[in-house]
This record gives sequence, C-alpha cells and structure tokens, in this order.
Amino acid sequence: MTPGWRTAVLATAVLVVGTGSATYALGELHRSRDLRSRAPSVATATTAPDGSVLVFRHTGLDQEYGVVAEVSLADPDGPRTFTGVSCDRVYAVAAGASCLRTKRGVVTTFEQTDLDPDWRTVADHGLPGIPSRTRLSEDGSLVASTTFVNGDSYLTTGFSTRTEIHHFGSDAGGARSDQDSDGTSYGDLEQFTLILDGKESAPTDRNIWGVTFAADDNTFYATVATGGRTYLARGDLAKHTLTTIADQVECPSLSPDGTRIAFKERVDHDSGTWWTPAVLDLATGQRTVLSGESRNVDDQIAWLDDDTLLYGLTRADEAGVTDVWSLATDPAATPRLFLEQAWSPAVIRQPQGASP
Repeated sequence: MTPGWRTAVLATAVLVVGTGSATYALGELHRSRDLRSRAPSVATATTAPDGSVLVFRHTGLDQEYGVVAEVSLADPDGPRTFTGVSCDRVYAVAAGASCLRTKRGVVTTFEQTDLDPDWRTVADHGLPGIPSRTRLSEDGSLVASTTFVNGDSYLTTGFSTRTEIHHFGSDAGGARSDQDSDGTSYGDLEQFTLILDGKESAPTDRNIWGVTFAADDNTFYATVATGGRTYLARGDLAKHTLTTIADQVECPSLSPDGTRIAFKERVDHDSGTWWTPAVLDLATGQRTVLSGESRNVDDQIAWLDDDTLLYGLTRADEAGVTDVWSLATDPAATPRLFLEQAWSPAVIRQPQGASP
C-alpha cells in the first residue's frame, strides 16, 4: 500500500450531508438525537487497510457521520478506518486528498482543504458557495472544485456555479480571473476561452462544473452549460481554452485507461427530470446509456475499474443516509449495492509490484 494512508485518528462528526447536487443540514431531523453517543453501526478498525483502498464519506447515523473513512477494496464490507476529517464531498489519490466542507456558525462559510496522505491539512481555500464536486489529477498535483454560488441543485432555475483549478498545496484560493502570477491557481474556468461548436463564443449565461483530469496534467474535461444545453468540453490549462466535443454530457469522469467518459445523461421521467448513467467513447463518439439503472443518479460517477462504475444514491426511507452502488458498463448490466452508508467514493490502487 502507498505509505501514509495507514494513519488512523480519532474522529468527530458534523451534521451536514451532501447528496447529489445539494448540501443541506440535517436540522430538526436529528436535533433531538445525540449522534456523538451513538457507536458506529459498522465494524471499525484502528489501522488503515493494506493494499488498494476505497476512500469515502461515511453516512451512517452515528458518531462518525460525515467523517471520511477507508476500507479495503478487496473487502468493502470489512472494517472501516475513520480518518477524523469531516467533509461534504471528498476525493483522494495516492498523493493526497481534497475535502469540501460547510463551516457552520454565526456566518456560514465554505472551504476546500488539501490534505496529505496522512490526512493532515496542507492548505485551506475559501469557497464562494455550497460544495458540489471535487477531483484531483492522477498524480495529485492539481485540484478542481465546483460550488453553487446561486441555487443548490442542477435542477434549480437560474443556478450558477463556480469551478476553479489550483495546484495542490498552494495557499491561493478564491475566484481568479486568470492564472496567478506565481502559477498557483488557474482561477474561475468561466474566464477560459470557450470554443463552442467550433467557434469562439462568450455567452453570458455559461456555467461550468464537474472537472475530471487526464494523466498529462494539462488536459481536463468538464460540463459546459449555455443556451439551455449541456456540453462535454475538453480543457487545455496551458492555452486557457475549453472546446466542446459532445453534447448532453454532465459531470464527466474519465476512465482509468483514459479512453471513455462516464457521465449522467438527463432524461425525461414521470416525476420530472432524472439522470441516467452513460458512457462515451472518446475515440468513436459512441454513447452507451446504462438503462439498467432506473433510479435518479445525481452524482459525479467514479470508476471502480475500467469496466465498472461507482455512484451514490440517497435512501428514500432514511433521510441523510446514502449508499454507493456499482454498475458494469455493459448495457445489459443491473446495479448492485457496493457499500452501505457511504458517499463520494474514490479508489486508490496499490501500484503493481508495490509492497503492502
């Protein structure tokens, strides 16, 4: 296992849950419950698991609610090691992690934190709104965050997002109109040049969200919305450009082999607009809708491996609790429960030949 991901520390819980595109307080539902006195409803461990791990946000209604945990990828139902870090949304790679959180007080604020492999804070960044998405590049050198600065859902009329990219561990944070002079931040992606359907465009209604990085630390993909349509755009950090390459793609996630994009596709439903998992082949443009999942998947999908997706779903009968489900990329596949009481999964694989 990669050194550093073994450290386990005592955890504290926060009463905030991020589900789908919104972050909300548990509020009156748990006001009369003292979660601090409730033991975790899952098996726990005092040391991090060996080998490849799954990092996620624990959503059991207990004293570890909202705390990031690790579990062995070979045994996802096994004991969980709690990190002591509370997040609304989390993502991790071997080199570090990104945590988006709501800080409640007299004035509620929002924060993105860069963390090292031992879950120690490296840098904090103020966020302009409600946490929604975060991703790191494969080597951990780049961090992306998306927040809502108006509205709290991708279905909210007139919602507005802010998506920024910065170098991991830098002290720069907040909105930027361009890359900082010291190279620590690329700032708000809405300031990048947008190439829409082959032509340079500067729509005033554009929104950008859901970054996923390629392995070269320059190329990334994101959703661009304008004129009532959503697009998959390929970003170039060096050139400060976003170029649309497909439409009807939201919250992209690049496969481990770099050849496909998993995303959520908007579909009409009896209850209104829902999202269904889908996969786009970047070379051929072939789109595969995974209709075996009939529920509303409002999440930025993660890849378990090159053929399997992971995503979170809320429980209809237990407010605040979510589960992580898996779904093969075969169109005939049906979803299966992968990890109970969990949200915001990230896979950290032990390199081949590495010692545990």
